[in-house]
Amino acid sequence: MNKTALIEHIAKNADISKAAATRALDATIGAVKTTLRKGGTVSLVGFGTFAVGKRAARVGRNPRTGATLKIKAAKVPKFRPGKALKDALN
Repeated sequence: MNKTALIEHIAKNADISKAAATRALDATIGAVKTTLRKGGTVSLVGFGTFAVGKRAARVGRNPRTGATLKIKAAKVPKFRPGKALKDALN
């Protein structure tokens, strides 16, 4: 499912226009991004938790040339599914 299909699904199930569903989805994604950028977490009960993880700096290798290179430390988004989501898949 891509963003367009998700917007159509939201509009249909919430009985709202596609434009309103687009604004709602964009606002939700924006809120998650803003919270994660500030180092917080977003917990959606029954769905899961979005958080920020830290990846340490490390040495990598160029697969084409074999040369070593330094990879900088980075913050990465992480998602931990909730129990209800796990149960829905099994």
